[in-house]
Amino acid sequence: MTSDGPTLDRLLLTGRLVLPGGVVEDGAVVVEGDRISYAGPRTELPDLWAGLPTRDDLPGDVTLLPGLVDVHCHGGAGGEFGPDADSARTAAAHHHRAGTTSVVGSLVSAPASVLLAGATALAPLVASGELAGLHLEGPFLSTLRCGAQDPAALVDVDLDLVDALVAAAGGGLLHMTFAPERDPSGSLPSALAGHGVLGALGHTDADHATCSRALSAVLGGGVRGGLPLVTHLFNGMPPLHHRAPGPVAAALGAAARSEAVVELIADGVHLDGATVQLVFDTVGPAGIALVSDAMSASGLDDGTYTLGGRDVEVRGREARLAEGGSLAGGVSTLLDQVRWCVTELGIDLVDAVAAAAATPARSLSLVGVGTLAPGSRADVLVTDRELHPVGVLRHGAWL
Repeated sequence: MTSDGPTLDRLLLTGRLVLPGGVVEDGAVVVEGDRISYAGPRTELPDLWAGLPTRDDLPGDVTLLPGLVDVHCHGGAGGEFGPDADSARTAAAHHHRAGTTSVVGSLVSAPASVLLAGATALAPLVASGELAGLHLEGPFLSTLRCGAQDPAALVDVDLDLVDALVAAAGGGLLHMTFAPERDPSGSLPSALAGHGVLGALGHTDADHATCSRALSAVLGGGVRGGLPLVTHLFNGMPPLHHRAPGPVAAALGAAARSEAVVELIADGVHLDGATVQLVFDTVGPAGIALVSDAMSASGLDDGTYTLGGRDVEVRGREARLAEGGSLAGGVSTLLDQVRWCVTELGIDLVDAVAAAAATPARSLSLVGVGTLAPGSRADVLVTDRELHPVGVLRHGAWL
């Protein structure tokens, strides 16, 4: 990958270490090639690794996190995931440098020809490892809850189109967001499962019973042992009401039973902080995947950008359609969200990191990423104590 430096043979990193079981204040990570050989207390580091080279230019007091995993991302640094492969590479590199070492490229709803062109262009990026996979956000979505999706591109379920998209993606399609009311026969979850693709519930106006059936159908497909995703919970669906619980209650109930994972855009724009805290308290980090939903303006100044060909005005942390004002993705990175959760909301660091790494990886059965553990891929995010990035090791190479 063009953004990566040379792969190191052996390397020792030390600092505050974030592991699934807790924080090790005096920790060590040993990297050999593109794999982790040790992650734990420095006092327990075997002698054979004690004299390994380190990176001397890092600050003395760093925090070592697993590389983060974003399963819903549309772009960044002026690039967008779609038919232009070079633009997609720009977007992927932006998030890699920000510590998201595994990025699933998301395509917004569009005419079939555009989606097919996008899947075809991005398939080589998945094959090369630049992307962890692909996500289709539509086009089988509700026009009532379309958000920034182009309503003219939204259609009922078309299994022939699904077959064609899967073929164009060359095995890289991991999950697909759909509204169950667009699938009255209930055939989509099993059709996706037959291709090894996980269904994701979202952009829906369906009632609680319909959403619960759809989530159960996705779970029953047993795709790679993963869990159904709920696309950016609360956004693109009716609000929870005590007499009409709708998709939100269906999603929270499934996540609480360990039968689904809910995406949260924890950027301080899409959701109030108290809402994010509520979901962590209700389903825990094992049921949450933080996602950036980032569009092309991520990492850039305020201005006018596009998302799927639609004009978007970015002001501060908000990206909104120029026509209608709907939120149109975000501009944060996953590390921005982890930092906001920890420093502003008081969410435990281990929990926030799990929701940005281990849980999204588990939901899509991405192997060897999301945790610092022997045998895992050498994806290490090095931050300062305030969780600002100071170094990123991806596939065993410094970016």
